[in-house]
Amino acid sequence: MKLPTGLFRGRRPAGSVPSAGTDERAGFRIRVDPLTRARIKRFTQIKRGYWSFIAITSLLVLSLVAELFVNSRALVVSYEGKLYFPTYARVFLGEEFGLDYKYETDYRALKETLKANGKGWVILPIVPWNAYEQDFIEGEYPPNPPSMERRHFLGTDIIGRDVLARLLYGFRTAILFALLYVGATFLVGTVIGALMGYWGGPFDMVFQRLIEIWERIPFLYVVMILGAIFKPNFMLFVGIFVIFGWSGRTWAVRAMTYRERERDYILAARAMGASTLRIIGVHIVPNVLVVILTSLPFAVSGAISSLTALDYLGFGLRAPTPSWGELLSMGIAQYEAAPWILASIVTAMTFVLVTIAFVGEGLRDAFDPRKHTVYR
Repeated sequence: MKLPTGLFRGRRPAGSVPSAGTDERAGFRIRVDPLTRARIKRFTQIKRGYWSFIAITSLLVLSLVAELFVNSRALVVSYEGKLYFPTYARVFLGEEFGLDYKYETDYRALKETLKANGKGWVILPIVPWNAYEQDFIEGEYPPNPPSMERRHFLGTDIIGRDVLARLLYGFRTAILFALLYVGATFLVGTVIGALMGYWGGPFDMVFQRLIEIWERIPFLYVVMILGAIFKPNFMLFVGIFVIFGWSGRTWAVRAMTYRERERDYILAARAMGASTLRIIGVHIVPNVLVVILTSLPFAVSGAISSLTALDYLGFGLRAPTPSWGELLSMGIAQYEAAPWILASIVTAMTFVLVTIAFVGEGLRDAFDPRKHTVYR
């Protein structure tokens, strides 16, 4: 009987010799299906999608370690022969470095002080400002234009905060929100859709009606109302989105599960006594992952846009959380007095959304069955 085409193959037959590139744990091996390897190779050949994937992955990694590049805390401080690493450490008070105050050290001022008295040195990030810190220049009022001298490479916003810092940390907020939201909704939607398609009957009919009713709820208005009442933090905001966003992920999985459940390999698994959980998790879900993977980048892009729109309208994450929507609102309000704000956020949004769209197009082309089908 012909094996199903999936992303991975299952258990190693007894007595067989494991091949290279397998993971031998508890009698199992993880082996990428030949068709999946062909799809991955095809994706790497689609240069626009492949390099977009490299770019967006690099941006994600950069945002996760943003404190090493954009931060008001020093990377390394050498004081009287001892080394300190404030970036990922506790708060160091000024008096610990010989300064005359007992609150967190101003490392930019400390750098000048140690340089003058010769007691040590300080290494600061490329942008020595965090996303919340205000910089008021004597004799000037924010927003201030880009300045190489003060290391505001994209200028400051209307209350003196560094635009590049707000942009980078705002991207981290948006991309982590999108990944958590999309991951949770795809997980819930895939499980429920697979159960609907596999069991069918009354279970399928009841969930169809529930989902149809749930999808009629005006999602945007509900988020606005809940946001105004509860003033949600990041995780609560993700939870609200997941509660109202999972239903749309079920239909494609349900339809494909209906098709797969009548295949010979599923009937054989049933005859051998396989449980419902094993049939769905080992046999069905790997064969419907193609639909999930090809739609995932577009869902991430939509989640980023939704969060930005809500932040722009004032119903998103609370200030002073770094937010692209807040920057967009400032940029539009100050487009004549501070054009660098609007230019920065529009450029960043365009680059990220277009890059993610290119990744989605590359995955869709690479996983297109017509690329791997021969008609006789």
